[in-house]
Amino acid sequence: MRESVTIPAALCASVFVVGTSEYLISGLLPQVGADLDVSVGTAGQAVTVYALGVVFGGPLVAALTARTPRKGLALGLMLLFAAGSAISAVAPSFELLLVGRLVSSLSHAAFLALAVVTATSVVPPEKTGRAISTVASGFTVATLLGVPLGALLGESAGWRAPFAVLTALSLVAVVLLAAVLPRRPAPTARLRDEVRVVTRLPVLLAIATTAVGFSGVATVFTYIAPLLTRVSGFSSAAVSGLLLAYGAGSFLGNILAGRFADRSVSATLRGVFGGLAGVLVLIPFAALWRPSAVAAVLVLGLLGTATIAPLQALILRHAGDAPTLAAAANVGAFNLGAAAGSAIGGVIVAAGALRWTGLAGALLSLAGLALTYLVLPHTPTPTRKTEDHVPATT
Repeated sequence: MRESVTIPAALCASVFVVGTSEYLISGLLPQVGADLDVSVGTAGQAVTVYALGVVFGGPLVAALTARTPRKGLALGLMLLFAAGSAISAVAPSFELLLVGRLVSSLSHAAFLALAVVTATSVVPPEKTGRAISTVASGFTVATLLGVPLGALLGESAGWRAPFAVLTALSLVAVVLLAAVLPRRPAPTARLRDEVRVVTRLPVLLAIATTAVGFSGVATVFTYIAPLLTRVSGFSSAAVSGLLLAYGAGSFLGNILAGRFADRSVSATLRGVFGGLAGVLVLIPFAALWRPSAVAAVLVLGLLGTATIAPLQALILRHAGDAPTLAAAANVGAFNLGAAAGSAIGGVIVAAGALRWTGLAGALLSLAGLALTYLVLPHTPTPTRKTEDHVPATT
């Protein structure tokens, strides 16, 4: 019983550290460029390198460590993250900063996948969704608090200071995980077992659902600040407050989605994607009136991260006894969806249609909804309440 609380909580705290790193650099690009003598556009490659490391390197690391004991792997991945953060903090050149970002990113997807699998292994089947949402809440809190606080620290103490703090917090997380994670035998699944699982059609469809569905959110959210200032007429300070409210909504939506996913993964997933399509298609019109714009941002925040728990639960449903690579690939799919959505939104904004990004986002969410009917075909109402649960994975 104690493990079912302390282990997910410790993993949540560790995910907060890792999650903060991903977007922290975005708010520090001007300082990085000025200090390392590169343009802001070039400095932005530090974001791209990290994203590529998550999408491609994370699953590779997960595959290569498939038979490593879970506790040792968790500690090793956090130490790898700490090393990358330390390199970033002291990097004398932009090239070395990119190396530091890449090193950190290699632990990102593999650690998040390991955290999800570990958290679900210590709870009963009916609480799988809640375990996933507990771990994922570390990421939403990172977006809500970690990133803005890191940016403030960077403005006052220099861009290297947040990376130094992340290094220290990573080492604290190592100590915490060493204290609470139990020692267990290494997984028996071999690399070919992990590869066989991740190449199953239902797993590939679930990963595609993640990438396509989440890109709908990113299409709008990436450009939400200029939408609120140029179309809705909010001040920059008001937009900051709205983004804070968005983050709070994301935290609440993630927690609620975990609870609903424990009742029915399919109903939760379809409800979230349907709700996203509805709010996204209304955003171009809601943005014209400030009260409706506020309401749209709050609902978008509530639903934006509500996809995480049911989508990861969906992956675990199909992954069987070799879930780590599939879960890591799904983490990469979230990042791929964010990158694709940002690119699609960028094309729309460049064409002078900033107000209409919501329509593209709605189409992508509907595509994600359609994919759920392939990966989760409609079945008759279960005779037992637990039939739609995702089994805990060990």
